Amino acid sequence: MLTKSRIDRRPFASLGHADHGWLNARHHFSFAEYYDPARMGWGSIRVWNDDEIAANSGFPPHPHRDMEIITYVRTGAITHQDSLGNKGRTGAGDVQVMSAGTGVRHAEYNLESETTTLFQIWIEPKRLGGSPSWGAKPFPKGDRSGQFVTLASGFAEDTGALPIRADARLLAATVAAGATISHELGEGRHAYLVPATGAIEIDGERIEARDGVALRGPMTIAISAIEDAEIVLVDSE
Repeated sequence: MLTKSRIDRRPFASLGHADHGWLNARHHFSFAEYYDPARMGWGSIRVWNDDEIAANSGFPPHPHRDMEIITYVRTGAITHQDSLGNKGRTGAGDVQVMSAGTGVRHAEYNLESETTTLFQIWIEPKRLGGSPSWGAKPFPKGDRSGQFVTLASGFAEDTGALPIRADARLLAATVAAGATISHELGEGRHAYLVPATGAIEIDGERIEARDGVALRGPMTIAISAIEDAEIVLVDSE
């Protein structure tokens, strides 16, 4: 069983906040103008942003290097283009990954007629450098009903997942109200999870939609859905 001291819940209202008009962002960890020395990251996770991007707006071209950048689209869609010539549209429930490597410029636009909501997650790579790359893939939510499915991974055995260059996995599950799922978190591993929708419970503690939860292994994380829930989890070093 978990104990209360091993659950670090970060309520949505406590997250860093920046409203730029076209972008309404919440920061689970220190980012841009938001700085909290107690929230600099978790394991190799450095950024978890909860972004709402207005219709027909987005991030103009900007550079990245030496970071694994994962985008999990919750509603709407995001259109990516980069200095490598890649271009693609990623819709709700699907994932795109970018290994910045030695350096890449990219832009992210919401070209839809509705607000797009997404999680953008940055994970430190296991090695610096390397050629930059980008990829995207659909992941039907029906395939993850009542179970975690690995969407992005740095482990070769996860053949159906998008590859990243980090000792980490991005997993997601949809859980019906009243059901429970679990995840085994190994020794020395860090998990960070957010219910994209719905309230859940971990060891008697209620976690609302868009709250964050930081956990450290070894442990079995048992997650009970109070409401129908969509859960996103990163298991990292």
